[in-house]
Amino acid sequence: MAVILLVAANSPSERYFEIAKNLDIFATLFKEVNALYVDEVDPGKLMRTGMDAMLASLDPYTNYISEDEVENFRTVNTGQYGGIGAVTRQIGKRTVVTMIMEGFAAQRGGLKIGDEVLKIDQVELARVTSEEAGALMKGQLGTAVSLTIKRPGESEPITLSFKREKIKVNNVPHFAMLNEETGYIQLTDFTPDAGKEVKNALVSLKEKGAKKLVLDLRGNPGGLLMEAVNICNLFIPKGKLVVSTKGKMPDHNFSYETLNAPIDTEIPLVVLIDRGSASASEIVAGTLQDYDRAVVVGEKSYGKGLVQISRPLSYKAQLKVTTAKYYTPSGRCIQVLDYSRRREDGSVSSVPDSLKKSFKTTKGRVVYDGGGIDPDLLTVNQTYHPIIQVLFESGYLFDYATSFTAKRSAPTDIKSFQLTDADYNAFVQWMKDKPYDYTTNLDEDLHRIKEQAKREKNYDDIKVMLEKIESTVNEKRKNDLLVYKDQIKQALEADILSRYFLEKGYVEAGFKYDEELAKSIELLAKTDSYNKILMNN
Repeated sequence: MAVILLVAANSPSERYFEIAKNLDIFATLFKEVNALYVDEVDPGKLMRTGMDAMLASLDPYTNYISEDEVENFRTVNTGQYGGIGAVTRQIGKRTVVTMIMEGFAAQRGGLKIGDEVLKIDQVELARVTSEEAGALMKGQLGTAVSLTIKRPGESEPITLSFKREKIKVNNVPHFAMLNEETGYIQLTDFTPDAGKEVKNALVSLKEKGAKKLVLDLRGNPGGLLMEAVNICNLFIPKGKLVVSTKGKMPDHNFSYETLNAPIDTEIPLVVLIDRGSASASEIVAGTLQDYDRAVVVGEKSYGKGLVQISRPLSYKAQLKVTTAKYYTPSGRCIQVLDYSRRREDGSVSSVPDSLKKSFKTTKGRVVYDGGGIDPDLLTVNQTYHPIIQVLFESGYLFDYATSFTAKRSAPTDIKSFQLTDADYNAFVQWMKDKPYDYTTNLDEDLHRIKEQAKREKNYDDIKVMLEKIESTVNEKRKNDLLVYKDQIKQALEADILSRYFLEKGYVEAGFKYDEELAKSIELLAKTDSYNKILMNN
């Protein structure tokens, strides 16, 4: 009898009644609040707050997208928009050009990194938000747009005119030969044509003599699942399972196999991942790991094993909703947080180690689910001091790079460029009258000790000691520009080289400082070590 009652309570008619009842309650509640609340309320804003809170209780990836936000949502998913091919950011009250995309209107029309945009058409950017400025830059293909800019070294503003065109943000912003035998492909997104771009880069590198390859997925947040399948297909045979999805509804259960002949199933391959590698990146890394087709190097990945689709709503709005979990060929789901089992305070816990299951790769290596992709070769990513962030956000690195490049011609090549001690000392001198501040972990620890001492009524006993420590810390901070010289130089060189070589300069400037990349090159050079990892010996 208990079983019969349980089934009846969960019957479709009972469920539909619950939905209708709660929708009616919500509608009447909203009507009464709107009519009776002491202050005027914005109905649209109030409703949006309710919808966002409702969806946030499910997971962070299920979102309502209003009509006003649909265009940005489409841009993120397709990597395409109507514009001129310039990237800008806000530094204080200035809107500055930070990157020029090769081959587009901005480059052809003479816009440069370092230019400050004063007006877009006749709209002064000082009077609008950064979001509004971004919207002004974009528009219908073929339409004209003029930028009034302030260029360092020029006494008067300059007006440049452009025609908007279709801008496609590359999934592969850069690929190159690292040495005579090793190729490198940086993949930063999984928008349409990601697989095609990786294929073209791979073919080009092989033509240049690449016999080994590094595929860099660090910081790649993912994107289209099918593009992950296409990329795996370049390295594993046709007809192999890449990923399967399982959801509540049977029509969301799919198995995705490789559909085409591969490009190269033998080339030694390292896949670089970090904590920012998520979703489709984890499918690629996990699948190639499951088939023992690549050695995964870096940090444990993010752990997003959820699949979303978008559905149209009324008034041209959309819903992005999680419909399934995905599983790598060995059967593991790498989702790290269980949103279906929240704590009483609403927080979400990771899958405990005791509940993680083991699986085996093709050659019998043990891998685990429930927490991202574990690299075969674990590395510790470089930790940057807070001074780097504040120098970036304040625009000091950017402005110094602008003044530095204005006085010097381009270096002959990227690899040979390096700031000399004299160059760096000039930067330190330039910074002498610049205000900046930042908080370190030590500052936060001292603050916590001070507050705890006050609560426990013994602050007066240790006050002199704490003040002495704080004074010492503040005095040492004056030397941070010298103490963290190597990290600051790295950031400065990247900014400087981007002025001369655009995206290529920015990426390759970091190669000589990249420890994970160096370990990947070293591993690929040692065939026995590479094979030993894949054979689990």
